[in-house]
Amino acid sequence: MGAIQGRMCVIVINPAAVLVIDPGMWHALVCRRGKACLPSNQGEHIGTRREHSRVEKHSGATASAFKRPAAAVLGLAFLAFVAYVSLGLPDGLLGVAWPSMRRDFSLSFDALGALFVTTTVGYLSSSFFGGRLTARFRIGMLLAASTFLAGAALVGYALSVGWWMVVVIGIAAGLGGGGIDTALNIYVAQRHGERMMQWLHASYGVGAMLGPVIMTLSLTSLGTWRWGYVVVGCLQLVLAICFVLTASKWEERASLRGMDFAAGSGAVNQESATRASERHGVAHDVPILETLKEWRVWLSMLLFFIYMGLEVALGSWSYTLLTEARGVSPRLGGYFMASYWGIFTVGRIMAGFYTKRVSLQAIVLSSLGVACVGAVVLMLKIPGSINLAACAVIGFAIAPVLAAFLSGTAQRVGARHSANTIGMQISAMGLGAAVLPSLTGVVAERFSLQAIPTFLLAVTLLLIALYLVSLKAAKQS
Repeated sequence: MGAIQGRMCVIVINPAAVLVIDPGMWHALVCRRGKACLPSNQGEHIGTRREHSRVEKHSGATASAFKRPAAAVLGLAFLAFVAYVSLGLPDGLLGVAWPSMRRDFSLSFDALGALFVTTTVGYLSSSFFGGRLTARFRIGMLLAASTFLAGAALVGYALSVGWWMVVVIGIAAGLGGGGIDTALNIYVAQRHGERMMQWLHASYGVGAMLGPVIMTLSLTSLGTWRWGYVVVGCLQLVLAICFVLTASKWEERASLRGMDFAAGSGAVNQESATRASERHGVAHDVPILETLKEWRVWLSMLLFFIYMGLEVALGSWSYTLLTEARGVSPRLGGYFMASYWGIFTVGRIMAGFYTKRVSLQAIVLSSLGVACVGAVVLMLKIPGSINLAACAVIGFAIAPVLAAFLSGTAQRVGARHSANTIGMQISAMGLGAAVLPSLTGVVAERFSLQAIPTFLLAVTLLLIALYLVSLKAAKQS
């Protein structure tokens, strides 16, 4: 990134070489890895005055890339938020639609596991190769293709005449969702700050909150779950058109990937360049096999596997538990699920304001402790609104845990392996989102729906135990 601060122009060519130019005196310093910054006439020839003019012109052009109209920046940010909202909509739809889908297709409780598996296969495939896809294709077009695929899959659900068709189409839904998730995370990581990233993930909860409302209205007003998927699918197809129309806008700052600047006295060091590269998502060159040899990495992946499985299982099975085992009306249960995801979203937004004042360990342990209390209340089988309150408490409590886990990755596995581990953790999240909700269905089928709170409590206690082990391992290392 080139920038003018006072009279100094600093251009980071790459994390190993930095060019520092004083445009007033045409004096240049070249900073190399592990060496002091030297004047250009002491070992590094910068060139003629014409070459200096060309460098300064390039620097000015680069800096001007950041001066786009605020409306354009806000417009892209709005589309990014809407797209991430669309990621949460299908999860919110499924939790409310599942009882009706199960009756229509004459399915058992654990049949939902097949759909979780196929969507996860698609999601992991597109997210695993997301880096290659964003390098080969423009982000705007990748978002358009992914959103179109996800929207078409939802419409396909509504048109399915058999459960096997829904399961097969789930692969396309997973591919689209994984592409949206990966592309947006790369875009925000490169072009926006950490607060934007927090709010981006909070917007997922907005979609998960609106999904139950849409599906409840479809069931109560239209008498079928199919129209709920049609509405959301068509909305995603419209969003795909928006990405096509704005495709070129997403690339205006793509040439700045992995670059940053430093200013002051003109001395630029490798440490600042390294911090900048880490802040913009430039991974360390560590072999994957080397990272996989670290048992702490596998333990960290297991944390994400269990957490995401717990989050999705609670969101997917709460409605069925409340309406079929606790006497809650379908309408009230549907609207409660909407408020559940709303509480979840508020918890994440609030977490962004107090994470700097409270340690990550305190956030995780206190959140999971409160979630255990909520699960115990559900186990008591108290009829009425107490069950709604217990589910709300659990959702609000676990909301900050995911971000806290992500922020503590380097602490658990070491800075050298943190970049590789973050990607592996995201893959583990996808697997957990498929396996644990499916296992919850098996528990409900083999025992009863009343066994779900006990299962969720056991999973939460296991998560606490593994987290404490990871902290102890980090201190020992």
